[in-house]
Amino acid sequence: MTTQEEMNRLFWHSRRGMLELDILLVPFAREVYPTLSEEDRQRYVRLLECEDADLFAWFMEQEAPKDTDIAYMVRMILDRARSLPAVH
Repeated sequence: MTTQEEMNRLFWHSRRGMLELDILLVPFAREVYPTLSEEDRQRYVRLLECEDADLFAWFMEQEAPKDTDIAYMVRMILDRARSLPAVH
């Protein structure tokens, strides 16, 4: 079970101050993180430890993470974002 304190911490760590990252990470932290397995939660926390420049390159698919766990989480977040209806 996810505590409110854990969710608050994740929310603030998910806010990167770069719009392209914020629109991917903040909703994921709020809506998906609570449903993840413990292993995937650990992957997400590790993802948040990465540098913004790396995150940007990965999410814009300019580069791929070398770490397979990080690559898995990037793919999960991108797949989720692509499955959502377009906002007009």
